[in-house]
Amino acid sequence: MDDQQLICAGRTVIVTGAGRGIGRAHALAFAAAGARVVVNDVGTALDGAETTETPAQQVVDEIVAAGGEAVANYDDVADWEGARRLIRQAVDTFGGLDVLVNNAGFVRDRMLVNLGEDEWDAVVRVHLKGHFATMRHAAEYWRGESKAGRPVDARVINTSSGAGLQGSVGQGNYGAAKAGIAGLTLTASAEFGRYGVTVNAIAPAARTRMTETVFAETMAAPDSGFDAMAPENISPLVVWLGSTESAGVTGRMFEVEGGKVALAQGWRHGAPVDRGARWNPAELGPVVAELIEKSVEPEPVYGA
Repeated sequence: MDDQQLICAGRTVIVTGAGRGIGRAHALAFAAAGARVVVNDVGTALDGAETTETPAQQVVDEIVAAGGEAVANYDDVADWEGARRLIRQAVDTFGGLDVLVNNAGFVRDRMLVNLGEDEWDAVVRVHLKGHFATMRHAAEYWRGESKAGRPVDARVINTSSGAGLQGSVGQGNYGAAKAGIAGLTLTASAEFGRYGVTVNAIAPAARTRMTETVFAETMAAPDSGFDAMAPENISPLVVWLGSTESAGVTGRMFEVEGGKVALAQGWRHGAPVDRGARWNPAELGPVVAELIEKSVEPEPVYGA
């Protein structure tokens, strides 16, 4: 392998939810690019239920067998102390931390009218709090390094979703969490830059335990040819974002599917109609109609 392919040589990377699917593909791709990888996965079932499985160790074994360096971590990323231990393990094992890839999560899909409080809390907890908790402790480490005068060239790559950017019928909890991750990415990008850290996010489309159940026909692997829904298609961009080459890119949302990479554009200010005084509610009907007529149609909600 040439030096260009080893674009993450010497970098230490954490990938959460890396036991299966997209996370596993990320961990293997980073290792192939020369990184030392902390493979985090609690080994839960698709709905978040506990199991006795240890997929994180299986991925570590694959990396080590291929000549790479990796260790397993089984902490719950949405547990405050668990997230702290995860960051500390990377620093203690490999001497530092350069890249945090937040990928862990699960789904509990229901139409909103049937969605239970526990199903809302569980999904928002693992996705949104799980992103925040790891970022918080990683940023604390990087801030300390920066204040100590040691150079920091670090990366955070978060995982949003089309369900968060455009909405998705039957996934109100998941979509809200993923939309929250998009907003969190923007704020973190603005705050972490002073420490030498960039923060970006991806909205991937690929075959995972979550998607192959909900979108079975779309996600099915072809009999031959390019498998556009293979999770391995997502990882090249994530590896590049984790490299030193991506230093000038931050606060961005990338849509990734198959061989396609796109830059998503978020909410933007629209041209206002200014009365110069407080509006009377009865006057606003034609105003709103005019605003809508001049605006771009929103992207359709998935499943609508």
